[in-house]
Amino acid sequence: MPGDLVAANDSSPRVIAYGPEATMVDGLVAGEAAVVRTAILHTCAEQRVSINDVVAGARSVVVTHPRDNAEVVQVLLGSIDVSGAVKISPVVAPSVTLAVDYSGPDLDYVAQQCGLTSQEVVTLHSGAKYVVEFCGFSPGFAYLTGLPAVLHLPRRATPRPRVPRGAVAIAAQYSAVYPRESPGGWHLLGVTNHELWNMTRDEPATLTPGTMVSFEQIT
Repeated sequence: MPGDLVAANDSSPRVIAYGPEATMVDGLVAGEAAVVRTAILHTCAEQRVSINDVVAGARSVVVTHPRDNAEVVQVLLGSIDVSGAVKISPVVAPSVTLAVDYSGPDLDYVAQQCGLTSQEVVTLHSGAKYVVEFCGFSPGFAYLTGLPAVLHLPRRATPRPRVPRGAVAIAAQYSAVYPRESPGGWHLLGVTNHELWNMTRDEPATLTPGTMVSFEQIT
């Protein structure tokens, strides 16, 4: 039966049946989904519980599994300690460093809105440590948590019809890199030449949930 996740506080993440072949962990807070996903993968592997996929969202994680395994998965998810999962050492996670040319068209605007100089924006953005919380919008587009609070801004009032591949951007509490040219409403701080999506690779996406990401200014 679905139940409460073990938690160290009064928050209320829940394990919910999400159809006959999926179970959702819902009610997570920002920064928890990616590490809870990692904990689920590790726990299922250790206990040899059969699942098909684990997909992280902004505040939830969905596990797909064989229909006849639903109750086993629900019990397992209900036993995971969220507070413990969030403390998983980042050493076990893959890490990526992206070299960035911080000459984006919105850099000065972001600085003005945040009461900073442009170089202070660059220093703050490149000095932070990020984690891929979840992926969406387009293939290879990763939402990164870890953006300093002073840089949190709403999306642009008017989205751009074309944002170049590799554009490094921020919006709300997230940073991201556009893996391909597409429309977009985020503030563009710079650009990286790092290839983030390639269908010819075994793993097409460079940035997957749980990956640690850092940005390095090109000088």
